[in-house]
Amino acid sequence: MNFDDSRLTAIGLLTEVHSGLMNRFQPVLSAAGLSEIDFETVIRLARSPQQRLRMSDLAAQTELSTSGVTRVVDRLEREGLVRREACASDRRASYAALTDAGRERLESVLPDHLRDIEECFTGLLGSGELETFLKSLRKIRDVVRPCATAGAAESTCPTEREAPARS
Repeated sequence: MNFDDSRLTAIGLLTEVHSGLMNRFQPVLSAAGLSEIDFETVIRLARSPQQRLRMSDLAAQTELSTSGVTRVVDRLEREGLVRREACASDRRASYAALTDAGRERLESVLPDHLRDIEECFTGLLGSGELETFLKSLRKIRDVVRPCATAGAAESTCPTEREAPARS
């Protein structure tokens, strides 16, 4: 058995980088009163069409269970960062939408967060390297997390609304 296998090195480096980045980002997020999952939720909403997502799509994107995403949205709703909206075409569905206060919170945290990203991640790569790296990450993401873009126009994630009707 080869313990120096490059596949082990690749996953080990990816794990170390992810852990290191999250540790680096945490103080800025905490100062803004956001946990990692809170930030992921509000930034996904901010970057979505109409700054909202179906709750099922938000759960798929964050890899939370439906009850887990409900708890996160409940907390963010109490803080005034997110609101729920009923779906006009399907009364069983609802949306999580970013509020003005949520947008303001993101706008307050993003300059420091982007500085951290630049200093310890993207700024270490040349523009060609970054473009290639992003392409590679998307290629891997599309295999390991096909629902990461659920609710986006180009998403190919099989969602409940695309499932065959039950008889």
